[in-house]
Amino acid sequence: MSPYQTCSHCVMDTSDSQIVFDAAGVCDHCLGFKRDVLPSWHPDEKGAAMFREMVTRIKASGQGKPFDCIMGMSGGLDSSYLLHLAVSEFGLRPLVFHVDGGWNTDIAVNNIQVLVDKLGLDLYTEVINWEEMRDFQLAFFKSGVPHLDIPQDHAFVATLYHFAHKHGIKHILNGGNFATECVRNPLEWLYYGTDMAQLRDIHRRFGSIPLRTYPFSSVLFHKVYLRYLRGVQVLKPLNLLPYTKEHASKTLAETYGWRPYPQKHFESRFTRFYEGYWLPTRFGYDTRRVQYSSLIQTGQMTRDDALERLKKPAYDPATIDEDFEYIATKLGISVAELRGYHEMPLKTYRDYKNREWMFDLGAKVLKMLGVERSIKR
Repeated sequence: MSPYQTCSHCVMDTSDSQIVFDAAGVCDHCLGFKRDVLPSWHPDEKGAAMFREMVTRIKASGQGKPFDCIMGMSGGLDSSYLLHLAVSEFGLRPLVFHVDGGWNTDIAVNNIQVLVDKLGLDLYTEVINWEEMRDFQLAFFKSGVPHLDIPQDHAFVATLYHFAHKHGIKHILNGGNFATECVRNPLEWLYYGTDMAQLRDIHRRFGSIPLRTYPFSSVLFHKVYLRYLRGVQVLKPLNLLPYTKEHASKTLAETYGWRPYPQKHFESRFTRFYEGYWLPTRFGYDTRRVQYSSLIQTGQMTRDDALERLKKPAYDPATIDEDFEYIATKLGISVAELRGYHEMPLKTYRDYKNREWMFDLGAKVLKMLGVERSIKR
């Protein structure tokens, strides 16, 4: 086993078992950002001009329709700020699309509502069948893998794509961005959420009820069929516009009364428990390292500040027992059963059927075509 090491530039460390360091101790996440992302990333006037051209096309396609694009909304910072920019600065008319997977925090619900109300937009909410969601999530707990959030994440993505396809919507706005997400979670931490072979295998082994209404979307459906045969475009405007976490949070708070979260992705009660407690204490994976390293790369945080924050756990030790009680009760199991899953043998995505080869091949092809800037996972 290799000795423990932390990158000399960011805070990624050997909890990513595939990490590689150069002679100066700089990791491949940092080197990949400088090589693959930075040269082609233009969050300046050049990028803004590119987005204005997109806006013209979006508006033209939406003439005579109640909205000209669709945007998934979680209540998180990225999607909230993108919605603000799209409407207030570029005059787009998006249908705001929210998927309720059963784990919304009160803050998230409020953040979505204040933006929708003040911007005068329509909000469409799709509610996932809770019994099926619950069964799917329990199956992932029983499997022992790290990527417990896949049932929730997959439902969000699949529902949005199927809605766009059904209603002939050609433009989907996405809050993904390099500014806060240029370092990706290692594959062993968070596996591909659209690997249908893995999803079906885990549920077949550990699920207890049929997933009759749960929404599925294979990567071939939304990456190939929708994109190239149906002409559906997924746009990430935050990669073309100036975007910093601090400015976005301040703007949203002052303009809408939007409230920040303790950590990225904590708009979901389940994700807060999963990323804040489960991953670091069971597997040793702290997603803050990925988040802070992204901010370090883009000049929004110093390495010293990140290291200082990492000294404290992402969860509140004083309330973790309450969190266990809440999660267990919501899932319909005892706290003892939930804690039992925490102590069971560790598993990875490799212990179940998967099509990792297909995703690797697709990522390489997209990189060659210039669609994907980095294949480091």
